[in-house]
Amino acid sequence: MSPLLEVADLRVHFPVGGGLLAGRRRWCRAVDGVSLALAPGETLGIVGESGCGKTTLGKAICRLVRPTGGTVRVDGEDALRLRGGRLRRYRRRVQMIFQDPAESLNPRQTVGQILEEPLRIHRRGGSTERRRRIAELLDQVGLPRGAADRYSFEFSGGQRQRIGMARALALRPSLIVCDEPVSALDVSVQSQILNLLLDLQDEYHFAYLFISHDLAVVRHMSDRIAVLYLGQMVELADRDELFAQPLHAYTRALISAIPVADPEARRERIVLRGDVPSPIDPPPGCRFAPRSPLPHGEEEAARPGRWEEVRPGHWVEVHPATTGDLLPEA
Repeated sequence: MSPLLEVADLRVHFPVGGGLLAGRRRWCRAVDGVSLALAPGETLGIVGESGCGKTTLGKAICRLVRPTGGTVRVDGEDALRLRGGRLRRYRRRVQMIFQDPAESLNPRQTVGQILEEPLRIHRRGGSTERRRRIAELLDQVGLPRGAADRYSFEFSGGQRQRIGMARALALRPSLIVCDEPVSALDVSVQSQILNLLLDLQDEYHFAYLFISHDLAVVRHMSDRIAVLYLGQMVELADRDELFAQPLHAYTRALISAIPVADPEARRERIVLRGDVPSPIDPPPGCRFAPRSPLPHGEEEAARPGRWEEVRPGHWVEVHPATTGDLLPEA
């Protein structure tokens, strides 16, 4: 099956300071050489600590921020070169569900106006057809049709996120980027939203790029999982493979931090040294080396790792500070 989404060496660097009187301009390397592919109907989870570049990656794919380099292709079409009407068609195919529903919905518009706006901008149907589509969207996300006449601030957090989901569904996209869609919600509401996302995917067969820092949520939602660290991908594998046999020391540390429901169960907690380095001045060579619990020398740390497929479909950054002796025997 041909991939729906192909991202190659994507980079998003933001200027920091600089200018004529401030000397050399510096750059925040939010995303620094990420490559991935996503099949139609698949869910790819993106995980990592706050500040690792997950949201910036999603926004770059949606064309909400301008990439510095690399390519983003949807069905073989280079999305970064699109302009005018072709870009408008791309935006119909790729939508986003934002992290904070309170901030992503216009409080001055009714729910009906929020849902009608993408239909009107993209010239989908007349007023009668648009009203019919709005009622259909509200049904799909489990909200009463009377919600169309109310404002978003009149709803709870979970209901607001349902409105955001309905807006993302309005143009019948083939790819939806979910940026931490449940992190701002109560725990009791999170499972309802996650299950609704899965039900909608089963019915309409769109693909998800599911961004989260919560590995338990990503495990529930994803077919494959990519682990980001300081703007770079360090491991990519099938969901069950990643949890059963993680190979990167950073992935192992993240998995060790997942709470265990059984009070009698014990899990060895891997605590990383120090803090995440600044993306403005990342360490040379292996970016994870300064925090790695694996033994390695300074000269080894200064050398970059190698991106290798060590098992079928299981990719990892190979380096003494990241994988050590964890790799399977050839």
